[in-house]
Amino acid sequence: MKPIAISCGEPAGIGPEVAAKAWAALRHDLPMVWIGDPAHLPAGTPVRVVDDLNGITPDAMAVLARNFGSPAIAGQPNPAHAQGVIDAIATGVDLVRSGQASAICTAPIHKAALIAGAGFAYPGHTEYLAALAGVDRVVMMLACEGLRVVPATIHISLEKVPETLTATLLTDTILITHAALRRQFGIAAPRIAVAGLNPHAGEDGKMGDEEITTITPVLDALRAEGLDISGPHSADTMFHAAARARYDVAICMYHDQALIPIKTIDFAGGVNITLGLPLIRTSPDHGTAFDIAGLGVADPASMIAALRQAERMAKNVDASGGDHPDLPQAIHGARKMA
Repeated sequence: MKPIAISCGEPAGIGPEVAAKAWAALRHDLPMVWIGDPAHLPAGTPVRVVDDLNGITPDAMAVLARNFGSPAIAGQPNPAHAQGVIDAIATGVDLVRSGQASAICTAPIHKAALIAGAGFAYPGHTEYLAALAGVDRVVMMLACEGLRVVPATIHISLEKVPETLTATLLTDTILITHAALRRQFGIAAPRIAVAGLNPHAGEDGKMGDEEITTITPVLDALRAEGLDISGPHSADTMFHAAARARYDVAICMYHDQALIPIKTIDFAGGVNITLGLPLIRTSPDHGTAFDIAGLGVADPASMIAALRQAERMAKNVDASGGDHPDLPQAIHGARKMA
């Protein structure tokens, strides 16, 4: 397969360390190229600076070198590195979209440093990737060996969830997820379980009526289109082992409803995946971890899992003959129904 591009992320965090450790673990069976300043990689990492993605070999870590102008000091983000971090992401996206790389795996960024150093105008990776790809709706999935979850609303306060959770948003979220499960995960007939917003899924309106007014009508409309959807379910009964065996993904209504179960099941091995892009993007499900940066103790499990997930998705896309041809139609249909 074509190499996976790894953007460097915040140089003062654990991104360079976990990338180097992941390369060492996977170098014999998964081609990859790291985009960043080779001086920021851990001392002793065997490096080969390359000009393109041809001829990558397992004896040294292939690096598309970018000069960030100064060393990285562990635990101390430098705003002067911000533009280099941003450009590494854009380069990775360009490599995938031009067909030179199979996917991009992004190391964690530090948004405050990006804002201070380069006026970064996006809440995070996901929104920047959407802008680079020219799409207006993307979906965040968290995945581990035993569970996939998608929050319909993400980084907003709980008080704003009910007003944000519109029929259009929920329908788009489900259809983007359904299309990605088929195209990128190789699941021909995805089984989708949807959580309610309120305790006991509202209990027939006694504990809130969003299930009646918003969620159930969306699910009924999508079932009529042939999707295999169950719910709305009481979220407190959705995540034990027997329940998880009955679906391929859980659509949740807000951030913690989705992330608490997956981080409880597999805190170290979770992967962040962006659905709805015309490319494959994965990322380790952790932050910059400044408190342990430079100590050599960072666990690469999530980065390894993210690279393996990108590999599986790329192979599924190749087997299906291309990426995302059904997404524009899915979104059009979603908005029409909503």
